[in-house]
Amino acid sequence: MSSQTTTGKTRPVEQVDSVTIRFVGDSGDGMQLTGTEFTKASALAGNDLATFPDFPAEIRAPAGSLAGVSGYQVHFGGKTVHTPGDMPDVLVAMNPAALKTNLHDLRAGGMLIVNTGAFIDSNLEKAGYKSNPLDDDALKKNYKVVQVDMNKLTEIALSGMGLSSKEVARSKNYFALGMLYWLYNRPIEPQIESIRAKFAKKPQFAEPNIKVFQAGHAFGETSELFLSQYRVPAAKLKPGTYRNITGNGATALGIAAVAKLSGRQCFLGSYPITPATEILQDASYYKEMNVVTYQAEDEIAGIGSAIGASFGGAIAWTTTSGPGLALKSEMSGLAVIMELPLVIVNVQRGGPSTGMPTKTEQADLLFTLFGRHGEAPLPVIAARSPGDCFYAAIEAARVAVKWMTPVVLLTDGYLGFGSEPFRVPEDGELAPIQVKYQTKPNYEGDKYMPYLRDEKLIRPWAVPGTAGLEHRVGGLEKDSLSGMVSYDGMNHEKMVKTRAQKVANVIEDVPDAVVDGAQSGDMLLVSWGGTYGSVKGAAERLVEQGKKVGHVHLRWINPLPKNLGAVLKNFKKVMVPEVNDGQLAFYLRAKFPGVDPLQFNRINGKALKISELTAKVLELLG
Repeated sequence: MSSQTTTGKTRPVEQVDSVTIRFVGDSGDGMQLTGTEFTKASALAGNDLATFPDFPAEIRAPAGSLAGVSGYQVHFGGKTVHTPGDMPDVLVAMNPAALKTNLHDLRAGGMLIVNTGAFIDSNLEKAGYKSNPLDDDALKKNYKVVQVDMNKLTEIALSGMGLSSKEVARSKNYFALGMLYWLYNRPIEPQIESIRAKFAKKPQFAEPNIKVFQAGHAFGETSELFLSQYRVPAAKLKPGTYRNITGNGATALGIAAVAKLSGRQCFLGSYPITPATEILQDASYYKEMNVVTYQAEDEIAGIGSAIGASFGGAIAWTTTSGPGLALKSEMSGLAVIMELPLVIVNVQRGGPSTGMPTKTEQADLLFTLFGRHGEAPLPVIAARSPGDCFYAAIEAARVAVKWMTPVVLLTDGYLGFGSEPFRVPEDGELAPIQVKYQTKPNYEGDKYMPYLRDEKLIRPWAVPGTAGLEHRVGGLEKDSLSGMVSYDGMNHEKMVKTRAQKVANVIEDVPDAVVDGAQSGDMLLVSWGGTYGSVKGAAERLVEQGKKVGHVHLRWINPLPKNLGAVLKNFKKVMVPEVNDGQLAFYLRAKFPGVDPLQFNRINGKALKISELTAKVLELLG
């Protein structure tokens, strides 16, 4: 919906509920920076928002090539925003390759802002165009085309400043940013200060970029190419202090929060891997909050160092993505048999093998559940949004410490790189994490038995060096009390079943599944992890159309909520939308015989679209 008012001049101002903008260009065009800065402006304006960066895996793909296109999409509005948007309302294309790879996503009638200065013969050839697409009348019929020679206008703005042609070219993204600031009524002063802060160590580049930004804003104001401006109202967010946060940033912040809530050191041992690296980087800034980070030489050393830290009494973490999770599988089994608390964060990406390192996927679910040799179950939790990574990290650590077990926290590239407004918790809002160390003998004759369990089958945690509590742990099967190496078959069976039952007992900390929308009826949509926003958005649309559709989101994958079986049986059909080829659907069939979920799968490196899912459900409902 939109309404129009008029400014003091002749430009109408349209108010719109929400807008999706995608910035796309060459990897060297600064699209990630441009999108991030516009996202900050939307956050300052009080909009709810969600973002999705999309960039190539290559460090530097050939300039102007289709493989080298980098993009950043932001969906912002005055109402609740669930996803970064299905289709952009505005596409800013900085070169022919960007146009070719993204035009099909732009909604019919949407605005296309094109940098005509990049549409030269060599770039057109690299993009596979035989003629200039901007000369095609069909383009102008289908979209609101705004052609701007940003290359030339940037050069004019920076003439006489003594910059090289390369330095001038690298500033044109700020021209595009300035235009969008004018188009959506953003105050320019915060952006000017942001540029000065960004280039504080290189002030010679601050003023040129400010000048280009202002030139872009002035161009939008004075040009006749834009018929109107747009205003997006602030969203009605819960009162509090907000910051914009990515999923990886939220996970790192969660680690710091665990250190504060527990009063114990958090140790993160990891090896850099896309798309999880930023967790290690961001966590390194929290040294003063008792977070210790260690960049290991490989994935195995990363988890090995974390297990050692856990044995020493720290709350231990390791972060990775799919290939790294595979490498860590033997060591994760070691943590299972030793029964030490450890949080393994898996930021999933496209696979198998190296796959598509910068694209999102949910294809590690079955490997997470079963990807260790022997009988080695462990709890699995999945974050649902970038901000939820913070709370999921705290919950995973709470369970790991309480139950003396490794826990896997699943996120993915869509969540890790994506961002949204995050309300900073107030003092006292987060419950403390209780850490219990064994400090005295626990068996007859003043002996310490490391595997003497309580009524919930939880073993004690003794810090090495505690007098009288000397004990042995390791990868070999151990006696059910003393922890000494045991090859007794019946003892092994007892330990295997005991460890499994302990993990099953975690169900007491797993809340019941909650159904939104219809509580029973024709179709239940089941989401997990990063599909939450898309599935929730689709379910809301279907309910608005009068369909008897419910939506349940699974935060816990192992153990599953104890009421889930009953919930599934309340609907005639169950559908599981996933960014994989049907792994949760497969798992639910195994867990609940008689339930045969329908599947809706995409494995294209992108999030599910609300519109596609809605259309599929309507088709199935007839």
